Amino acid sequence: MKLEKINLDGKKSSIEVLDKIFSTKINNKLVSSVLYKTNANYKGRHAKTKQQNEVSGPTSKIYAQKGTGNARHASRKAPIFVGGGVAHGPKGELSYKKRKLNKSEKKNSIAFLMSEKFKNKNLLVFSDFSVEIKKTKEMNTIVKKFEMSNSLIILDKISKDKIEKSTRNIPNIKVTDVNHFSAFDVVKFKKIVFTESSLKELEKRYS
Repeated sequence: MKLEKINLDGKKSSIEVLDKIFSTKINNKLVSSVLYKTNANYKGRHAKTKQQNEVSGPTSKIYAQKGTGNARHASRKAPIFVGGGVAHGPKGELSYKKRKLNKSEKKNSIAFLMSEKFKNKNLLVFSDFSVEIKKTKEMNTIVKKFEMSNSLIILDKISKDKIEKSTRNIPNIKVTDVNHFSAFDVVKFKKIVFTESSLKELEKRYS
């Protein structure tokens, strides 16, 4: 199949792409599963308290078991004492199981979502950027001209180096490459933008 390709001057041409990435029927059940796993794995679980066995210090009893008239205690590391371990406290990342996302799930979900973007006319392909865009104002003009106000821009390395700095202060724009985006990113942004080279990289990676 063919997709429309455009340059910054507005001149249009076409590019041949793989049907199985841009023209496949969406599997909502699979996409929902992938989004759930991706979102769950993104969440940081940083809260952590020391358990009794993680507190540094001697493990000897604080006084004799019998004969003192006091209640029996073990070491100062017990949760009952100030400075001791915390009973049933949060354990950080260890207490949360990572959701496994295999390669076929990832590939298929990206293909389904890209097909959906193409179907809804929310997929844009540019010729590779040959000129560096340094100013945010200049990039903002391009964003408005091609209606890219809420876009995930997936670029090849050369094009990314030429425009990334100019997009940093533009809201609702994310610039990345083929290796660093997920199905969650595709859903989050209304429009997906490629260059010709990054599109070929995507086909090679996900075919």
